[in-house]
Amino acid sequence: MRRFRFAGVLGGVGAVTAVTLFTVGGPAGHAQAATKSQLSCADLPTCTEVANPQEAFGSYYVGHDEPSVEFYSNVAGSGNHVQYQLTIPSDPTGSFSQSKGYNFELHPAFWFGMAMCDNYSYPEQLNSCTPDSDSNIVDPTQTHKAPGVAFEELQFYPPGWIQQFAGQSCDPTRWCVALNIDSLSENPINGTTLNSGCQQQILGGIEYVNFAFLTLDGKPLGPPNPLQFDATTSGNPQSGGGADTLFLGQGDKTVVSLTDSANGLVTTVKDLTTGQTGFMTASAANGFGHIKYDATGTSCTEVNYNFHPEFSTSSPKTRVLWAAHSYNVAFSDEIGHFDFCSHIDPNSPSQSCNGKEGVPGDREAADGDDNVCFSSSQSLLYRTNGCVDTNTPGFDGVPYKNYWPDGTANTPTPVEFSTPLTSSGSGYYSHFGNYAFEADLPRIEAADLGGNCNRTSGAGCVNPPLSDDGTPVTFYPYYSQVTPSGATTGCAWAEGSTLPSTLNNFGGSSAEFGPLYKLTYWAFGGRGATLQRFNDFNSGSQKNTC
Repeated sequence: MRRFRFAGVLGGVGAVTAVTLFTVGGPAGHAQAATKSQLSCADLPTCTEVANPQEAFGSYYVGHDEPSVEFYSNVAGSGNHVQYQLTIPSDPTGSFSQSKGYNFELHPAFWFGMAMCDNYSYPEQLNSCTPDSDSNIVDPTQTHKAPGVAFEELQFYPPGWIQQFAGQSCDPTRWCVALNIDSLSENPINGTTLNSGCQQQILGGIEYVNFAFLTLDGKPLGPPNPLQFDATTSGNPQSGGGADTLFLGQGDKTVVSLTDSANGLVTTVKDLTTGQTGFMTASAANGFGHIKYDATGTSCTEVNYNFHPEFSTSSPKTRVLWAAHSYNVAFSDEIGHFDFCSHIDPNSPSQSCNGKEGVPGDREAADGDDNVCFSSSQSLLYRTNGCVDTNTPGFDGVPYKNYWPDGTANTPTPVEFSTPLTSSGSGYYSHFGNYAFEADLPRIEAADLGGNCNRTSGAGCVNPPLSDDGTPVTFYPYYSQVTPSGATTGCAWAEGSTLPSTLNNFGGSSAEFGPLYKLTYWAFGGRGATLQRFNDFNSGSQKNTC
């Protein structure tokens, strides 16, 4: 993974602010010259992994290690109308210890995804996109006249460490949820990107982001669109109506729904434990929007927009053509963004660690990838120093150690979710018949990010990945089928190590993610020419009995 560009962090106990996130936005449809900078997806740890980051971001980029389960169905509605059962993970009880595993150390977020229409997004070839339609499926070798596509991630953020929006936590003990939609403002056919002035002004930059926490009344805390987004309101669940933010308790049983409506995608989380429901609609009325493509100008024009799902069904063909992954409807975890630090350099402009990094029993001197660090005094609950700029290019930090759920009291409970249900009308009753495991390790092991993977030949692309010292990492999480917690029958998916309730662990290692998987992309500036790259390991489509 690539190093963070320093965001500039100020903070004390209970008050942490990422200062470069702030912006002053204009009204919808209004062109505005760049003023203050937003944070780019070159920096953010929770953006969708792009296939070719150097074309989009230059040499500076944060990679996204995202082990995933993709779900396939040919039932109409499976690409735009899905529902999951989800049990929220719990952290270990008792006093905090660096020898225990906690959710904030393992993942800044996990999420449920879906491909979305955005006619101002990659590949900038058509000015329309027909929602909920497999007519949007494109073979890049046959045409470059494809509708624009974005990717939605309904992200769940763990509690207890650094306050949003500088960190990922919303609360000392409770989880929160946000609707994210990532678009890529790039024309691969002509080899152009959104002008740099506009990139500097919008949340995410060239990979611009719409962001809104789920709330009890369905109203955003502040404007979610990338031009008007303000971390002090839109990105702060404690302000702008913080009492309306949906918070989830550890261990809560929930129902997660993603479905299209006349006004755009509706994401809903119903907490069966507390009886509360949070929701958010990706609608123009709620302030969601996209950025008009302008490669040569200097200003931004945001237009409020209803984001609808792109496809009717879900299959390997319904992929987001600019993403490293091949997914449409999927569950994914975002890992690889935390390591301990014994001492933070107070004079470092990048908040670097100048002490020891690593878990107890495996400490070593901090190196060049231990930046963007926070002190224990800034934490909401778990008092520890930590850095989120890790894995350049070796994979180190807590997510690559035996800190994952394994059924013991010193590790968290797993993320536990059902196979999604869908239907061609109202309700949710049709089972997704196939699945695939996928991990984008080749993309972030690649030579352009400092690794040894040749994405053309596959040479040097390995699973499990290599640590800083060139040896395989201690642990890499994998998915199992389990008996749902609190039940004696049934089947759910869970991530971590082998669990006591396991029905099938698919061999009990990251080998379940399968062999190298080649995808076809348009060559940047190639006038429609294509190339093939190994960006993932993929198990291939498997019959789903869970």
